[in-house]
Amino acid sequence: MAQGDRAGPLAVVAGGGVTASSVAYGHGPGRRSDGIGRAVNHGTATEPRALTPLVLAFAGPRHLLFRRVIGESGPATPGRERAEDGPRRPTPPPAPYRPSNAPFPCGPSQTSPGLPGPSRTFPERRETPTMFGSRITFVEGQAGQGPALARIADRVRARLTSPRYAALRGARRPLFTGIGASYAALAVPVQQLRAAGVVTQRVLSSEIATGTAGFDTDCLIAVSQGGRSRETIAALRCAAPGITRTALLGVVPSPLGELADLTLDLGNEPDSYASTIGYTGTVLALDLVAGAIAGRGQDPWGDIAEQTGAVHRQAAEVVAGLRERAARCIASDAVAAGASRASAEEGALLLREVVRMTAAASATRNYLHGGMESAGNTLHLVFGDGREIELARSLAAAGHLTLLLTTAPAEPSQSLSVIRLPVVPDAVRAVLEAVVLQELVAQLSAERGVPIESFVFANDDTKQGGPDRSAFQVAAQAPADDAARAPSP
Repeated sequence: MAQGDRAGPLAVVAGGGVTASSVAYGHGPGRRSDGIGRAVNHGTATEPRALTPLVLAFAGPRHLLFRRVIGESGPATPGRERAEDGPRRPTPPPAPYRPSNAPFPCGPSQTSPGLPGPSRTFPERRETPTMFGSRITFVEGQAGQGPALARIADRVRARLTSPRYAALRGARRPLFTGIGASYAALAVPVQQLRAAGVVTQRVLSSEIATGTAGFDTDCLIAVSQGGRSRETIAALRCAAPGITRTALLGVVPSPLGELADLTLDLGNEPDSYASTIGYTGTVLALDLVAGAIAGRGQDPWGDIAEQTGAVHRQAAEVVAGLRERAARCIASDAVAAGASRASAEEGALLLREVVRMTAAASATRNYLHGGMESAGNTLHLVFGDGREIELARSLAAAGHLTLLLTTAPAEPSQSLSVIRLPVVPDAVRAVLEAVVLQELVAQLSAERGVPIESFVFANDDTKQGGPDRSAFQVAAQAPADDAARAPSP
């Protein structure tokens, strides 16, 4: 079955009054996706189609979906089990319904660690704060990013010197946690602290949503740009006694901050829904936190406004030369090592969120062990100065469109574009790589005709208080073509 055919029935189910945990925005009854975000005609919701079993499965409790559609496919007679199944195990009772706003339980879990399933309906929402001080469009975030980062650096730097943060500065076994883009950003401080001899790691918030058992840590640093990610809230709530619970936030007040012993925020800077300033500001703040823990004397952020402007201008020119071909690619791979793994993961997420292109992130050496074999009509983003250069050349020589971000000399070719970055510390480099990625997805979304930030799904069980409806209204008004975009700084 083709991708568009899969999307059609789901759109009909959502449009027919059955509210699933994900709502397809812009895909009402009789519409389906053509694979790059545009909706095409697919009949009406009232047409007689073979959808009744699927509709019934989605309309009932979640366990019925698996019992009726998967567990009981094929004939079965009363009193006799199907030969291919053997003796039937007793069906466990369904888990009790848990509203999407209910707190995650702490302690051991027999299923997914502390995560309730999505609610079957959208309950009435109370008013919740937006993710940042105010909403701006993606391109506005690009244009104002340099000055905003300079403000964030001044703010976080000053706060970390306060006696209030002595426990954070004195952490010896910090554990970083987050989800989505916040988790990607954690690759930066983990790499820096390990290089300084500090024992540390990052973990998805969903993996410690019922507690930190098994992790030897004296300080849990939970990162959430909006402070409403339910998995990260659960991780902080269920942290073992005696651990300093620290929240790094884009906005205050927030539900996550209310649970923390220490909070560190970016100053409620305006941000876009597909994050621009929020992500790069988080990387910057995490570097300052890592520097404080490692006892670093000076930080590298004094010229960040000028550096982001210069890299943005270079990226706009280079991406303009590859955007038409890149927009025709069916998928993308992002490959990096060390702290730049944050950029690979963030790049894959942005390509999915903004461009609606299938994308994946890989560590460089792991990618060489078979991952690159599926190259074909794919866009390759390669970050690095070592083995990454030869990797980029190999991919381009085989005819695969490749964008290399490096500080080393590298000649472009027919299938290889190069963005030369300044030689800067790892964290600054990760921010500059993100600036390039933002320009790439902005131009590709315009080339593919996908309005920036026009998200398709709004899962009602990922943010405390439910989806931010005002954010989707802003996203619908975001510019969809180059004529509406702000000029590069």
